[in-house]
Amino acid sequence: MFDTITATTRGARDHARAQAAAAATDVAMPIVPASAMQTPPDGIDAERLTWAETVPGGRYTVKALARGTRLRLTDIDGTACANILLWRTDAPWERLNVADTVKVPWQAYLGTGHPLLSDQGRVLATIVADTSGLHDALCGTTTLASNTERYGAGEVHSLSPAGRELLLLAAAKHGLGPSDVAPSVSLFHGVRVDPDDGTLVSVGTAGAGRSVDLVLHLPCIVAIADTAHPLDPEPRYTTGPLEVLAWRADADLQELIDDDDTADPEYRRAVANSEDAFAASTLA
Repeated sequence: MFDTITATTRGARDHARAQAAAAATDVAMPIVPASAMQTPPDGIDAERLTWAETVPGGRYTVKALARGTRLRLTDIDGTACANILLWRTDAPWERLNVADTVKVPWQAYLGTGHPLLSDQGRVLATIVADTSGLHDALCGTTTLASNTERYGAGEVHSLSPAGRELLLLAAAKHGLGPSDVAPSVSLFHGVRVDPDDGTLVSVGTAGAGRSVDLVLHLPCIVAIADTAHPLDPEPRYTTGPLEVLAWRADADLQELIDDDDTADPEYRRAVANSEDAFAASTLA
């Protein structure tokens, strides 16, 4: 039976427009255009914003971002977990490779200065600021099977959607399929390796309001699933909202490119690989 409000075309139109008006004040909706955001980050002109969105717990978002974009993720209430994948926009078969991301920098724990690498030895993005310090590049994200076992459901539209299910939807919006959804990194939920037996141990979150900034070295499709970490000790699915902001920051990228004094040689080589690929693919 049709809802009486939407039983006619006129009624459906009026209902849809009312929903759109409500969405304009909903904190869990993207701001379009992003430059309309009323409270941009300190020191950033709203006109520079290219992405402004609050992602509820158990949901996902995806966007193609330009080289030189600065992306800031904020754990609003201390319970978010941002599971992230990157694909090169101009060559999506090149994507985030978590194994190289921990192997090449000789560091398994993500933090300021850590590159997110592809399997081609290129830097897709660099973490340039981090007030959390608790992240994970070892466990990947949750699956339909794992969430079903733990919470009773893991489907996208369930009350406990799994990270891989959400990332599959994000990938599909850019013409990518299941084989393109590789292991992801997780921000805002820390994992450490037990020094005695090698067990992966959850160390939780750093609390509300913590943020991580990344700068993109190459144009990338960025997919984010805000969903419970596989080792989350909370028995209930309580993942909270995640703020996503992005703006053009070419000077920040140039600073990373020019940093010859402090960066490790492995990082310098990966940056050079990214610059070489970008130069070869650009006519300007």
